[in-house]
Amino acid sequence: MKKFIFALSLLGSVSAQAADLSLDLSGLEDLGPTATYEGWLIVNGSPVSTGTFSVDSSGNPGMTNFVVDDMDADNASLFVLTIEPVPDADPGPASTHILAGEFNAGMASITVDHPAALGDDFTASTGSFILAAPSDLNMAGTYKNGIWFLTMPTPDPGLALPTLPAGWAYEGWVVDTSVGTPISTGTFLTVTGADSDAGGPTAGPGDTPPFPGQDFVNPLRDLTTSHMAVISVEPVPDNSPMPFTLKPLVAMPITDPGAGGISQPMANNAQGTNPSGLASFSSASGGSSTQAIPSLGVYGLFLLLLSVALISRRELIKRKF
Repeated sequence: MKKFIFALSLLGSVSAQAADLSLDLSGLEDLGPTATYEGWLIVNGSPVSTGTFSVDSSGNPGMTNFVVDDMDADNASLFVLTIEPVPDADPGPASTHILAGEFNAGMASITVDHPAALGDDFTASTGSFILAAPSDLNMAGTYKNGIWFLTMPTPDPGLALPTLPAGWAYEGWVVDTSVGTPISTGTFLTVTGADSDAGGPTAGPGDTPPFPGQDFVNPLRDLTTSHMAVISVEPVPDNSPMPFTLKPLVAMPITDPGAGGISQPMANNAQGTNPSGLASFSSASGGSSTQAIPSLGVYGLFLLLLSVALISRRELIKRKF
């Protein structure tokens, strides 16, 4: 009987094996105190948390190694990295998926363009804008006091951007490069229609076009002097008043075209700001990927059955003598 109990304990010690999940990440930013990153394994279609971590101001993760259940590691098909609120009352993953990738032999290359993340890497995105201040009915300033992401004369959209999944929104910015101050021109989900603040809090009394953009009339701001334009991709809810790390389109500097309504192109900046990474498994004691070998729980069951068989045989022998 003692040996049978020993066999059961052996099964428990073997079947409870753990695996190490290692993350090698680049391009992530410090989320501040109101948000955190969380990793997830998709195991048989269901999310299993691997733990949360923060990133410092230099982009270095506070943790890169996580202990996970061996069976979960064996059966994980996908790794997903999300942005979660702090505090977080929901035990499941938020809709803000930033990186994802499929496991193959215990390794997953995780990118923004995976369908389980943002679904696009933004490298095909294009953009342009005009300078104009249509709300300035009092003629307090000039065309230099407004930016609109559209093209004339119709007008038509000035931006060509993919549709974002839930948990994300676009945001326009002008940045005063002389002091490094970014100013939001509003958030938006589509390139046609007014953005979240229409003409903006500094617009004049006149109407503004149904496109993303903003007038800077009250007070006047000359956008052709030490300013750049940016389109960013922001998490929702947004953890910061600053532009997020994903900045697919930029124009630096904003130049003076000599008149209002003249298109200025934006450069594609996606490859320079897209985060990426690698998720990989190894056994808790080191060695190769757990997904490259059968589950240790199977061996535990085999040892248990073998022990029971040997014990039963010995008892039969004892009875005969």
